[in-house]
Amino acid sequence: MTDPAIQSFFAERKEAWLKKNIKASMQDEEISALEKESEQIFSAEQWLPSAAKRAGQISIASHPCTFSHPSARKNKNGYVSSIIVNAERSSDGYLRSGNTIVQNDALGNAATLDVYKFLNLDMEDGEPLLRHIQRDSSLAKELLSIKSESYSNLKEGFLAMTTSDAEQVTSSKIKQVYFPVDDSYHQLSLLSNSGMIYELRRRIDQLRFSEKQKTLRELKRHNQFSEEGFVEIYEITTIGYGGTKPQNISVLNNQNGGKARLLMSVPPHLEKRDIRFPTKNFFTESIRYYDCRDALQKLHGIFITGVDSDIPRHNLESGRDHRMEEILDLIIQRMMALRHVAAEQYREETSQLEHYQKVWLCDLFEDEREQEDAWLDQLCEVIAGWIADAYKKVIKKAVTLGATERAYIKTIIESHREVLR
Repeated sequence: MTDPAIQSFFAERKEAWLKKNIKASMQDEEISALEKESEQIFSAEQWLPSAAKRAGQISIASHPCTFSHPSARKNKNGYVSSIIVNAERSSDGYLRSGNTIVQNDALGNAATLDVYKFLNLDMEDGEPLLRHIQRDSSLAKELLSIKSESYSNLKEGFLAMTTSDAEQVTSSKIKQVYFPVDDSYHQLSLLSNSGMIYELRRRIDQLRFSEKQKTLRELKRHNQFSEEGFVEIYEITTIGYGGTKPQNISVLNNQNGGKARLLMSVPPHLEKRDIRFPTKNFFTESIRYYDCRDALQKLHGIFITGVDSDIPRHNLESGRDHRMEEILDLIIQRMMALRHVAAEQYREETSQLEHYQKVWLCDLFEDEREQEDAWLDQLCEVIAGWIADAYKKVIKKAVTLGATERAYIKTIIESHREVLR
């Protein structure tokens, strides 16, 4: 047993055993006898066969069923099958089994935890001892080649921790989903990856309670300079598994006192958009005919007053032009508001706006807006047509606007074209 981790494991077991059994009143001879006994108990010839026989009392699992329900371990059909997921790593961006390197968990008799810890010792090459035994490495052959038991029996005994019966057994206490497949359903049992649960706790606790973090927080508290910063994670809560008996849930759960950390998991706060940038057409998405209803009604009043009224002609013309400008002001206000949000909301790849509207509303086309006039000519014509259509839609008994009236509306728009640029 040349690997330091294995040597340290047995040394710790011997020390703990002696500390438990040696009494202060014992004589040196009695202490010496206990030390010799510990050497025998924790020798490879005696401890390995005993451990191999006990290994089957505990099952390694990556997704223990007891995290769904403490009583899910056993039912009338027997013990629930132990699940060990060996998923391949993929750069798909998901936090899932296979994309994280975490420790496997275990379920079963707490008296066999020493065997579990033994098989999960990390060897000098970074692999756990169990992996070495599974692939018959030279280290495993050296360790398990003893006189009191055959290598094959020891290997079979230790690997019983990773095997389950051929028949797959689940529990009604595990969350179930019936997933439709063809004309039937496939039953899925939803299980938690406890290794990921407690790896999350380890990382959070390291960020919050490590000595380095404490030192940096202390520097901040006293307004002292530090070249390094530190991270704070807020809105953390704690969840308990197993109550007063965390050992009934799993090995990892027991090691962590049954307490795991939960990060805030709520829908993101979305900023409410009072202004939404159009994707197809400004004149159908950003402004409505009825937005200028008051101005259109007053304009209609001027139209029906006619030239035979006592109101001077120039007053009627002035009032008409003023109402036209009032409608144009509304369009310009919407234009300015949309230009303000265009940088955040405009997406070239999805926008279906006509080019003249892109130039008009997006600063991305600012150079073309300042230097070219073709887009502005088209815009003025569209605005004039929109005002005429708005009048017809909003006013129930609208005066028919002929070519002359429509041309005049366009003249008013053209006189203010630079404001639209």
